[in-house]
Amino acid sequence: MKDYIFTSESITEGHPDKICDKIADSILDEALRQDPYSNMAVEATIKDDFVLIYGEADTKAHIDYAQIAKDVIRKIGYEEEYTVMIRVNKQSSEIHHAVNHADHVIGAGDQGIMFGYACNETREYMPATLILSHVILKELAVIRREGQVMTYLRPDAKSQVTIEYDEQTHRPLRVHTIVVSTQHDDFIPTSKGVTEKMAEKRMQEKIREDVRTILIPRVKARLERAKDKLARLIGDDYILHVNPTGKFVIGGPHGDTGLTGRKIIVDSYGGRGAHGGGAFSGKDSSKVDRSAAYAARYIAKNMVAAGIADEILVELSYAIGIAEPISVFVDTHGAVCSRNPKLADMTDGEIARRIAKLFDLRPAAIVKKFGLKNPIFEATASYGHFGNRPYTRKEKVWEDGREVEREIEFFGWEKLDAVDLIKQEFGL
Repeated sequence: MKDYIFTSESITEGHPDKICDKIADSILDEALRQDPYSNMAVEATIKDDFVLIYGEADTKAHIDYAQIAKDVIRKIGYEEEYTVMIRVNKQSSEIHHAVNHADHVIGAGDQGIMFGYACNETREYMPATLILSHVILKELAVIRREGQVMTYLRPDAKSQVTIEYDEQTHRPLRVHTIVVSTQHDDFIPTSKGVTEKMAEKRMQEKIREDVRTILIPRVKARLERAKDKLARLIGDDYILHVNPTGKFVIGGPHGDTGLTGRKIIVDSYGGRGAHGGGAFSGKDSSKVDRSAAYAARYIAKNMVAAGIADEILVELSYAIGIAEPISVFVDTHGAVCSRNPKLADMTDGEIARRIAKLFDLRPAAIVKKFGLKNPIFEATASYGHFGNRPYTRKEKVWEDGREVEREIEFFGWEKLDAVDLIKQEFGL
């Protein structure tokens, strides 16, 4: 059988880049909680015990940037005290004029290209490699917070999953390789008769064994409880690498500099499809880097769920200040659903034209459709912006000068509420 292999990676919320994404989106959420018409493009960088928050903000909200950053870091699991410096100015008046009229966003906040992708190899309509990478680290984070086993775990970790695919059907066959690198306590000290090299080797062996006998079985059990077919891909014949360089005690901001927007492939599709290059975190929804990427994902997911194609990539492009997209592009990778004769002669160009007709892709319409003026973005800052189940939750927001509780929808771009509309358009 001919096959090929593909790999995706994920990182935990304790990775320094993800700390910065979470700080940026937590600041954005606080701005939107007080003033839903806030315009923000805020970023953070972190190193050792120092955080710099910088960018542009046009908001009526009163934000304690430093306290938000400290709260985020502490919640993740780092207990050190941090010094926070702020360099946030007002948004350029020229940009503000281009994208706003009174209280309504009318134009794209910047030029650029945004991509959405979906495939039918998982129930999330996402690549199996990325979903498994995320699940491994989500379960690792649960184990760390439970504090019952693997008690040496610290917040910073990475995973990587390689899957073998069938060359003909492009279906995932089995997990080929799993890589887990996790920060840990220095839990085997040196002593008389135990050198530093010996202690390091013993720690590495212990962590590897725990990943093999505790973490991976819990990942499989988690998938099986959810009746997820991905559990069957994890057999007993996969290659396992755990902390390949040895000791990983110095991690988080003390091991590496973090920066907002530096993990855009983890945030999106794990290397499948394409990415326009614009980061998401810290940007309000007038920035099409974020809002149009969500819209493109929504379209791609609903198209695959409707049976138009087994795999689809949607590209949207915008010019600053212009509401309508400049172009809509579709690539089905030759995977237009051959099972339906009505689609046999359908070209990607025709699919793109129908998408442009079906969906209102002006920024204001996207914002309204997905409730992007609500404080929903901190939830997107870890384990990807796509592939999550939409849900609602009560959140406190300010309205007419008082704090109220409202039911707010999260990950609305993951809903499959356009399937019937698409089927009707395509005669299915």
